[in-house]
Amino acid sequence: MRAKRLILMTVLALATSWSGPERRPILGTRADIEATPVALDPGDPKRTRVGALTYLGGVALWSHDGAFGGFSSMSIAGDRFTLLSDGGTIARFRMDAKFRISEPWFGDLPAGPGLGWDKSDRDSESMTVDPGSGQVWVGFERYNQIWRYAPGLTLPAAMAAPRAMAGWDDNGGAESMVRLRDGRFLVVAETTNRPGSHARQALLFDGDPVVHPNNGFRFGYLPPDGYDPSDATQLPDGRILVLNRKLALPFAWSAVLTLIHPRALKPGAIVAGTEIARFAAPLTVDNFEGLAVTREGPATILWMVSDDNLFVFQRTLLMKFRLDF
Repeated sequence: MRAKRLILMTVLALATSWSGPERRPILGTRADIEATPVALDPGDPKRTRVGALTYLGGVALWSHDGAFGGFSSMSIAGDRFTLLSDGGTIARFRMDAKFRISEPWFGDLPAGPGLGWDKSDRDSESMTVDPGSGQVWVGFERYNQIWRYAPGLTLPAAMAAPRAMAGWDDNGGAESMVRLRDGRFLVVAETTNRPGSHARQALLFDGDPVVHPNNGFRFGYLPPDGYDPSDATQLPDGRILVLNRKLALPFAWSAVLTLIHPRALKPGAIVAGTEIARFAAPLTVDNFEGLAVTREGPATILWMVSDDNLFVFQRTLLMKFRLDF
């Protein structure tokens, strides 16, 4: 996570003292979440179009719990949302058509790499769900592992450390993961490049990577210039949507959505997506890291969530769009 590394360097430079590993912030059991509406363009509240998307509304989420935030992935089933942070914490809630929150719940991954005391032990950056079985897979940076949990991110859990991920960057590993409807799994590294290329290392597993961690092939995903891939999801028509984001100091975020076709995923190929939307000032934008797709009648709905890095000058944005193409 190159963006987070830049932020951390800035914060440490301003700090008077720092020692030891970063301890993992853990959410308390008393869950509260507040939602404040946000416009797509604060300077033009009536604006709803960005590229091939129509903005349907969104909120900035906040909690009195200081560990709330840092969300890098999400899943949605009906009106039930699950957000997973890059520290292994879970926030669940229901949200109605007017973006009103109810039934908030906070929790923690029941198992994962290491002891779970340090933040690096639960650097959970990607998540994907099998809608049939309800099983959940989570990709962890630093350890370069994939864990599979029972429905609801519960035990029992199993894990694998695929050989093809062993050399991925310590802080730039499995940022994007999606279970395709044919049972294959796509994993894309955030900053780990293919040798001699700016394309990111990417893997297409033949099936469950926990069961067969070394079955599949490597290829490369080429993000827009200067951007890092931060999540991916599959659309109803089978195409794959990739979220890419960039930080330009001091804290100027932007994001680009690109579209790739599964037929382009071949051993050794370098795949560059087609841009469908770009988010930059004056639009409402932050460190977008999570994607999810739902359906409302014939409409394909796209949700994006941002990772606020647990900083007071960033926000947890949850924004809803309709895909119009």
